[in-house]
Amino acid sequence: MAEIKPNEVYTTEETQELLKVSNSTIKRMLKNGLLRANKVGKQYRIMGHEILRLVSPEVEQKAVEKYQQIKTKVREGTKNW
Repeated sequence: MAEIKPNEVYTTEETQELLKVSNSTIKRMLKNGLLRANKVGKQYRIMGHEILRLVSPEVEQKAVEKYQQIKTKVREGTKNW
């Protein structure tokens, strides 16, 4: 794995490669605020410290909690089907 430099600016494609996720996952992360970025023209630029923050255990725990909330909401919504 390449080293993620905190003060480096990365494109979505570079971030995708670093995190080993799909393009749609990056878009979802941006849309849901899990990954913060600046929009330059029509493209996003992501700071290295944001990528490092994302892979920290604290963010992982928040993602798990969010997933559990969504899972519970879906179960409640489909209970009466």
